[in-house]
Amino acid sequence: RPFLPGDGKNNESAIEVMPDEESLAIDDIRTSKTHNFNFDKVFPPSSGQDLVFQEVSDFVQSALDGYHVCLFSYGQTGSGKTHTMQGSGNGAMRGIIPRAVEQVLRHATLLQGRKWDFKLSASFLEIYNEELKDLLIGKAPKTKLAIKRSKDGKSFVDGLTEMKIDTTETEIGMQQLEEIMAMAARARSVASTKMNAQSSRSHSVFMLHLRGYNEETGVEVHGALNLCDLAGSERLDRSQVGSDAKRLKETQSINKSLSCLGDVFNALAQGASHVPYRNSKLTYLLQDCLSGDGKALMFVNLSPTTESSNESLCSLRFAQRVNQVELGKATKHIQYKSR
Repeated sequence: RPFLPGDGKNNESAIEVMPDEESLAIDDIRTSKTHNFNFDKVFPPSSGQDLVFQEVSDFVQSALDGYHVCLFSYGQTGSGKTHTMQGSGNGAMRGIIPRAVEQVLRHATLLQGRKWDFKLSASFLEIYNEELKDLLIGKAPKTKLAIKRSKDGKSFVDGLTEMKIDTTETEIGMQQLEEIMAMAARARSVASTKMNAQSSRSHSVFMLHLRGYNEETGVEVHGALNLCDLAGSERLDRSQVGSDAKRLKETQSINKSLSCLGDVFNALAQGASHVPYRNSKLTYLLQDCLSGDGKALMFVNLSPTTESSNESLCSLRFAQRVNQVELGKATKHIQYKSR
């Protein structure tokens, strides 16, 4: 991300993005060493939200084709994860979620001319201290949300609210999405930490459920788009919440959950016979996307400040491990029904 007013007076970046936009160098202020990394794509601070989405738009399109798709944003608090995923306003600063829904709505409208009828619905939840919380319900439910497996082995959250999104007119559908986002924002668990005045203390997962039916061929597709804004990955000493028992528990829960995510990626990279999806709510919820049955993409958000270079280096090393994981060939979820 670019430098922000709250970053202090020193605007000398610890990170240099190379001209190929696939590699970067970062200075480690502790050792005075420079570390180099290569990824599928590296966005410099000057990149707008439109360029970021353009890079992943084909990936989003896969959900319409019947795939289970997941996009993560990973990084320390204040590195721009929520800005990447949600953005702000209705113009150039919009993030991945509104742009993805708009793309799906436009394509669903185009496909009506080919006898396709798509039904869209959205859910929004957060994982706070390893508990699932529905962000689209006004009051706390009488029973806790639980991740279950359907008869065909797919995961779902029992009792989670699904709000319909109109597919007949893109403008109406986008208005409904704005209402959903606003409702979720009011319910999200945030708190002030040393790293950020409004720090997300939970993982949030926006889910777009897609069901398409072609009346001419009898083909039915079931796609899912999961957009995850992960909680901050920084260490306890950096967030400085140690004197607050509630914040301490939150941070420990966040770190444990992210560690479990790392364990899953390590197991996948090694081709292990057992992958520990059930060790955290986050990985169990997203098992379908990570198990080789779906598609997954991770954004790693970085702060350019020298004070954050150690956390940025940790994030980059985690990303390097993730980038070595091969999930295998994804599977479309298609059924054929008699006409």
